[in-house]
Amino acid sequence: MGEHLKRISSYLEHQVKARTRHGVHSPFVYDLITHVLRQEADIPEFAEIEALREDLLESDQTITVNDLGAGSRVFQRPTRAVSEITRTALKPAGQARLLYRLARYFQADQVLELGTSFGITTLYLAMGAEEGTVHTIEGCPQTQRIAQHQFDQIGTKNIHAVLGGFRSKLPEVLRQMGSVDLAFIDGHHALEPTLEYFESILPYAHPGTVFVFDDIHWSRGMEQAWATIKDDPRVTVTVDLFDLGLAFLRTGQAKEHFTLRY
Repeated sequence: MGEHLKRISSYLEHQVKARTRHGVHSPFVYDLITHVLRQEADIPEFAEIEALREDLLESDQTITVNDLGAGSRVFQRPTRAVSEITRTALKPAGQARLLYRLARYFQADQVLELGTSFGITTLYLAMGAEEGTVHTIEGCPQTQRIAQHQFDQIGTKNIHAVLGGFRSKLPEVLRQMGSVDLAFIDGHHALEPTLEYFESILPYAHPGTVFVFDDIHWSRGMEQAWATIKDDPRVTVTVDLFDLGLAFLRTGQAKEHFTLRY
């Protein structure tokens, strides 16, 4: 089965397994659904960020992408249109707002993002962690240049942007952070790197840390990575939202996995 058909199959399986909040008996996850997943805050700053997305969608610029991750199913050549990258690779507004709500709900002070792209999700995370700092790593210089322009446009001051490969820059960034309250792992959708980054971050995590994994059903390798994370004895609660996977290290909590529709 090809990866595209496998993703469709995974989505159908997710829909069959998924529960709503009324089928959830964990107070922690019920509150998460009520106050984060289903809570649709709409604040003026969202419109500012989405205006930047619209500018990117209308851009006629092309860039040379130095792709250090698992590549793209859409683009086969390194020269890519900014508008097409925006349309196919950036997290949609609904998922970006969810990252904002996660950072806000868990009062994340030290946020790590692996994969800045054009900085749209970074801006939502920075807004959610307004009293803290978002440390974001991007491997492509031209991509990061566009992201930095976005940060300057909004005037966001709590973003620490780092250019370089995840493997080379992550140890240094983690030492600077000291601890991680929320980690958004995006940009390298493959089995071994995903688990490697998870293991690297764990020593800086604590019982309140939230791990957010992007595209957990993107490929067989990502589904294997997600299965390994679910089985990890240090992880007590996981939530499969299909496009995103949430993992928590809560102590004193029975180990449970939830597949949710919200």
